[in-house]
Amino acid sequence: MLRMMEKAEKDNNYTHILKYTGLFGGVQGLNILVSIIRNKLVALILGPAGMGLVSLFNSTLTLLANATNLGISMSGVREISEAYDQERDTYEREGLQQCPRLSQAIRVVRLWSFIVAVLGMVCCVALSPLLNRWTFTWGDHTLHFILLSPVVALMALTGGELSILKGTRRLRALAASSVYAVIATLFTTVPLYYFWGQAAIVPSLLLIALIQLLLTIIFSWRQFPIHFFWRRRQLFRGIGMVRVGIAFVLAGILGSGTDFLIRTYLNRTAGLDEIGFFNAGYMLTMTYAGLVFSAMETDYFPRLSAVQQIGKELNRIVNNQIEVSLLLVSPLLAAFITAAPLVVTLLYSDQFAPVTAMLRVTLLSMYFRALFLPMEYIALSRGDSVTYLIQESASDIFMLTAVIAGFALWGLTGTGVGLVVASVLIFLGDMGYIYLRYRFVLSRQAIGYLALQLLIGMLCCLLTWLFNGWLSWVCGGLLTIVSSLFSLFVIHKKTHLWTKMKEKWLHKRV
Repeated sequence: MLRMMEKAEKDNNYTHILKYTGLFGGVQGLNILVSIIRNKLVALILGPAGMGLVSLFNSTLTLLANATNLGISMSGVREISEAYDQERDTYEREGLQQCPRLSQAIRVVRLWSFIVAVLGMVCCVALSPLLNRWTFTWGDHTLHFILLSPVVALMALTGGELSILKGTRRLRALAASSVYAVIATLFTTVPLYYFWGQAAIVPSLLLIALIQLLLTIIFSWRQFPIHFFWRRRQLFRGIGMVRVGIAFVLAGILGSGTDFLIRTYLNRTAGLDEIGFFNAGYMLTMTYAGLVFSAMETDYFPRLSAVQQIGKELNRIVNNQIEVSLLLVSPLLAAFITAAPLVVTLLYSDQFAPVTAMLRVTLLSMYFRALFLPMEYIALSRGDSVTYLIQESASDIFMLTAVIAGFALWGLTGTGVGLVVASVLIFLGDMGYIYLRYRFVLSRQAIGYLALQLLIGMLCCLLTWLFNGWLSWVCGGLLTIVSSLFSLFVIHKKTHLWTKMKEKWLHKRV
């Protein structure tokens, strides 16, 4: 009886993960479809060099934003979520005015978001000569960084308002604001690039940040009106939140710094075209193949945080997430590897054809990302900032070293090899460290799924590399079908998917 109850609980967990991965993945997919059009148009207008310039500005601004936001966008979610859970019923019945702790938490987050916004903008202006020297090897772009300093402030304010929506579970508002922002960005920035080319990059980045903030506050202020009156005690109450966020700040600096150093290295050794190619391949992999991972922060992380003690329950939740992630992402990766030349041409242009080989290799790293990403959330769910920082530091070191070594040995394709090697090292390091820290053990099912699906992905990569034309499509297509059938078989076995779909369809007919 106990074994049957455990099996039913596991099946329900599979169903839950599948449901919310589909929900948030669908929202992310809609955003990506709109982004595809924008990226395609911008790539055609600006070319690889222009895309590389946009990438340099974005990576530098992201580094500065992560270094100055004090982790408010992440620690604010936890602060507001705790208050919302305590006063949720009161809020639903009587509104925000009758919820003193929630109101206080929201005011504290908004106050500190404003403080870090001013701090970030001032730092960007003050450091603009250094940013110009570190980022570029030609021309003087100091004025560009001064003009872009408001972007850092707008990003901080947007992060604070998003933390309010996340902490209060306003998922529809989050989805709607992100979709509207992508659409608005498409119709406002593309005309600027069309008429003014690279001269429109700085105004476009400012406009994008402003649009994201305006659309976010429309939803946030409607639910939780802002009050421009703060007391000194609210400033001190936010210090605890800032302490929690320091680990996220350091991790963000390391991550953005790694991204910045890789692009700076490519710029100094190869040029803007190589940066544009690398950025295209990396973003295609992380954004489009990462659809399956979009539910991690919104659904999986809160469930994992609810587990009080390490042990069997924590192992079950993490392993279930890993297994479902592998089953869902693997067919997508096989299809992506097969269609890589078509995907690059459709999403960018023929000028980006050199990125195809890199993309195929880089996609193999996502198999390991499906393993180590759920494991890295364990430390976050325990509030173990030291472990989290160690994991992120090791990951960034592996990635920086492997990508630079790969490019030095095999050029652009070598960066893909480096990303795969880094992912394997991150997975092995996380698995060993988390076992020692939390006694987490990877399930036999997850190991079996990885062995089969990774083999299919590697064969797909090899055969589509060796053959051209229809033979490449046939080989890749058959392997994609095998991967899909296996995933569907396991998912049906775990969740009785077809039975539930049939019952739902018959219920609608009645």
